[in-house]
Amino acid sequence: MAEKPKPVRVVYCAVCSLPAEYCEFGPDFEKCKPWLIQNVPDLYPDLTKDSNSKEEDRVTEQLQSTSLSASASSAPKHEEVKRLPGGKIKKKDKQEVVIEKVVRNKRKCITTVKGLELFGVKLSDASKKLGKKFATGASVVKGPTEKDQIDVQGDISYDIVEFITETWHDVPETAIFFIEDGKKVPAA
Repeated sequence: MAEKPKPVRVVYCAVCSLPAEYCEFGPDFEKCKPWLIQNVPDLYPDLTKDSNSKEEDRVTEQLQSTSLSASASSAPKHEEVKRLPGGKIKKKDKQEVVIEKVVRNKRKCITTVKGLELFGVKLSDASKKLGKKFATGASVVKGPTEKDQIDVQGDISYDIVEFITETWHDVPETAIFFIEDGKKVPAA
């Protein structure tokens, strides 16, 4: 009979939680290096060579950068950047409301309102208020970018800016934009 294969023991990195072989492809390889040198030095032999001189250079560079940033108080502080899996950087959404009129079946149109949730507005409540105010159907739907938006039946783009600024005082008129002919135009 054939022998049973023995299970493979996989070592996971304590920093990035990837298998140690894949740390170099992860988002925080620089942070993983000290852990890799200490726990699995045979996996990355290049890290153990000249690691002392590289680490000394890194430490001195950090000390110099902190002393420079402490002395220069007028220097802008770096914002904390949110990283997604795979090392991608997530951009912070701009606080703006975008209103777009989409024509369907020649005479019928839908007014789409995007970005109200960035001002702390509950979209379900907003769609009810828009539907009652303009006596049309309004619903919260997922847009093409997987973000929620409000679809209102009919062309209400002429009155919607005034209604939004009066109903939700947190939304300034300068943050409301129209999309006309593929271009973003300020409503004010």
